[in-house]
Amino acid sequence: MLLQLLVGSSVSAINIAIHSLWTVAVIGLVRGIALGTAGRPGLQLSGVMVATALVLMLAHMLEIVVWSLAYWVLGAAPPGSDLLYFAFVNYTTLGYGDVTPVKAWSLTGPMAAMNGILMFGWSTAVLFEVLQKTIERQTGLPKPS
Repeated sequence: MLLQLLVGSSVSAINIAIHSLWTVAVIGLVRGIALGTAGRPGLQLSGVMVATALVLMLAHMLEIVVWSLAYWVLGAAPPGSDLLYFAFVNYTTLGYGDVTPVKAWSLTGPMAAMNGILMFGWSTAVLFEVLQKTIERQTGLPKPS
């Protein structure tokens, strides 16, 4: 059990690092879009939100691939399983249950789900902050305390 927790925590830490780097990248990207669409608030807001959401979705896809690679290295899924599908189902907490980890790695699924929930919450916070900052910049109003 301790090994499962250690491995799951390590894969989660890798994904947290990935998400951190992608968050920094998305902030840089949206600043560029905001500067390039000055004077067109509707287009600016749409462009910023679409770019932010797409970049964050790419981050999640990469993190799911990291989980699928971990499952492959560990042999955590039954032979012949679609590891990317298995990782998606766990990371998104969909939980179909049609593919379950082998007994020796039974905690990896819930750990991937915990990691996914955290990363989706983080992405939601980033989306909200980008939206709020863009609207503030457009209206010139400071953020309420």
